[in-house]
Amino acid sequence: MSRIINIISNNNLESKKTQYTLSDSLKTYGFIPKANYSEDAELNICIGGDGAFIRAVHRSNFSDIPFIGINTGNLGFFQEILPENIDIFLKNYLLENYYVEELALLETKITTNKEEFSMLAINEIAIKGLNSKVIHLKVFIDDNHLENFSGDGLIVSTPVGSTGYNFSSGGSIIHPSLNTMQLTPLSPISSKAYRSLLNSCVVAGETVIGIYPERKYSSSVNILLDGMEHTFNNIEKIESTISSKTIKKVTFFKETYWNNLKDKFL
Repeated sequence: MSRIINIISNNNLESKKTQYTLSDSLKTYGFIPKANYSEDAELNICIGGDGAFIRAVHRSNFSDIPFIGINTGNLGFFQEILPENIDIFLKNYLLENYYVEELALLETKITTNKEEFSMLAINEIAIKGLNSKVIHLKVFIDDNHLENFSGDGLIVSTPVGSTGYNFSSGGSIIHPSLNTMQLTPLSPISSKAYRSLLNSCVVAGETVIGIYPERKYSSSVNILLDGMEHTFNNIEKIESTISSKTIKKVTFFKETYWNNLKDKFL
C-alpha cells in the first residue's frame, strides 16, 4: 500500500532546503512525499515556525490527518523536529514510537444583521477596534452578563493558545489537557466612566462566551483569528465555545509540555 505524506512548507530559504532534504529522505524510507495536498495522506509535515503550522492547519480545513512540525522558525512551540533530526524522526515513525495528541479548537459564530459565519481557531480569536480605536463590548458568560468592556479589545483563547497572544497580553498559561477557554482583556479601561476587568478570566470549555459590540461600533470591529484578519459589517454578536472537533498532533515524547514551556520561555 502506498504511504503518502504531505509536506507543507513556508517559502523562506531554510524551509525550502529542509523540504528538499525531507522529500529525499521520505523516498529513501519508502514514503511518497506530496507537495500538493493529498486527502489520502497518513501524515501532514509542516515546515517553518508556529505560524506556518497554524496556517497549514487552516489551509487543510482542520484535516483529520495528523500533523507534525519541523522547526525552521524562531519559537517552534508546535514544531517538534529539528531539521538535523529528520532521519531519527522517520526511523521512530516507522517503528511507531510516537503518540497522537488531540488539540482542542475554538469555535466562534459571528452573527451580523444579515447572516451567520462559523469559524475555527487553534489558538485564539481577538476582537479589536478598527484602526486601533477603543472598542466597547458587552460580555456574557452563558447568557449571564459579566461586564461592559472598554479598551483595545478582548482575546478568547484555547489552552494550547494560552502560550501565544494571550500570554503576551498578560493572560495565564493553561495546560492543554484542561477543557477551558480564557478571556483576556487588551489594555482595559477602568475609570469613573468605564469599569472593565483588568485580568484574564478562565471559564469551562462547554460554556459560551458572548460578546456584543455596542450598536454604534458594530461596523468598527476587527476580528483576528489565529492572527489572520477578518472584517464584518454590522456585527450583532460573537459567540465562542470549545468545539467538539479537534486536530491530531504527532509527538514523540508523552510528557514534554513543562520542559518545552521552560525551554521556550525561560
